[in-house]
Formats: sequence, structure tokens, C-alpha cells
Amino acid sequence: MNAVARRARPEWGPLYEAVRVPWVRRRWRALPMTLGAVCLTSVTQVVQNRSWGYGPVQALGAVRAEDPLGLALLRTPLSLFVPALDLPVWGALAQILLVFGIAELCLGWWRTLVIAYAATLAGTLYARVGIALGPGGPLGLPAADARIVDTGPSAAVVGLAVFLGWRYRAYATAGAVIVSMVVEVLLKDNLAGKEHLAAIAAVLVLCAVAETRGRRGPGRSARGLRGGTGARSRRGTRGVAGPRPRHGARPATKPRSRRTAHAPGQDRVSRLRSSD
Repeated sequence: MNAVARRARPEWGPLYEAVRVPWVRRRWRALPMTLGAVCLTSVTQVVQNRSWGYGPVQALGAVRAEDPLGLALLRTPLSLFVPALDLPVWGALAQILLVFGIAELCLGWWRTLVIAYAATLAGTLYARVGIALGPGGPLGLPAADARIVDTGPSAAVVGLAVFLGWRYRAYATAGAVIVSMVVEVLLKDNLAGKEHLAAIAAVLVLCAVAETRGRRGPGRSARGLRGGTGARSRRGTRGVAGPRPRHGARPATKPRSRRTAHAPGQDRVSRLRSSD
């Protein structure tokens, strides 16, 4: 057990600390977006399984490659929270609660949503490119896939897992996620598997951009630090010289010592001697 803990600490230690601190402070209050996503997914699942609700859910959140691009882009945000009808809903809820929750604790709710949406959007756009390429190439898709309803949080979950692995240096975990998605495509060449690979590619681009900005950041921070130190030194130099006198104020005079103030002057000493 100790050997496993020693091996797991370098891999998951930074991620564990990033999760533990906000969780200990706020508990469930630190997960408003995740809890809202779980509730929204539950509601859409209940509604789409009713005769009166299937149509509205499909009209608002079902994405197909054959749909116009503008309509697909409008439906993509809600499609994250529409569970696939051929999969158990508890799987989608567990994925959202675990991966979205960890991401929200570590990254904040808006960064989590941005990464999740970018990964899902990459899968949505890839489906159109793959169908245009045709089934002949490794990146192509058959034309029949254009009618497949593409919903669910799986692409967002895969993208968030890879981003968290990169962000907190859990490279083995991120690599395991990527390898498992490649194996999925090799074993079952379908639309969902290739969309997961597209989501991973989009997130890796985000990681590269963040890494580049992070390398440029220390230079700017160092320059800012030097500027702040210089300004502080200049202020300190002015402070040593003393405050500037107000306009119209009399300059301060150096007080005489007590001995000098009470000692008789030369004229008075001469008058005393002449009187004697």
C-alpha cells in the first residue's frame, strides 16, 4: 500500500491538493456549475423520454452533421447536457459529477465550461469534415453518420480529463486517457470514438497555447517587478530627504542649543567690562 501511495503521489499529488483546498473550505457550495449541470442533464433525460418532451429536446439540443452549421452551433451548448438515448443516464451523470466537479474545483466554473464547449465543438465540426472526406481514409466517416444524433458530455469529459492531466502534471493519466480513446477507435470505428479524438486534439492545442503564454509570462512579471522596485526606491529616496515645504510656509530654522541660547553675546560682555 505504501509503495502504491509513493507512486501515486507524484502523479496525483498536485491535483489532489488543488481539489482538497476548495472542497474543505466550501464543500458542495464550491460546485454550483457542476450541480446545475447534473440537474439539467437529469431534467432533459426525464423530458426527452416523455411523448410531449422528445420533440422540444431534439429541437433545442440534438446535433446532426446533416443540419445547417448555424443551427448546429446553436444547439451544441445544450447538447452537452442531453444524454444519449442508447446509453444509461447514470453514466453521463457520473461523468459530469466527477470530471466536471474536479475541473470546477481546480479551474473555476467558466474555464471548465469553455474547455468543455471547445472539446464538444471540435467533435461537432469534425463530423462534418469526416463525412466530407468519406469512408476511404482513416479520418473519414460514412455518409450515414450524418443522420446520427450527437449528444452527451463524453467529448467534454475526455477533453477536461486531458487538460487537467496536463495542467497538474499528471502526464501518465492524460496519456492513459488518450491511449484508451485510440484503442476505442481501433476496436470500434464509429462517430463517437473519432469525435473523442477530435476533442483531444482541440484540447492539446489549448494546452500548447497556455504553455506558450506561461513561458512568456515570467518575463513580463520580472519586468513588472523591477519596475515596481525602482518606483518604490525612488519614493523611498524622496522620503529620506524629507517632506517638501508647503507654499508660503516659513522654512524651518535650526534651533540653537541651550548653552548657546543662554550665553551672553560679545557686546554685552564688553559693556559689562567697561562699566567695571
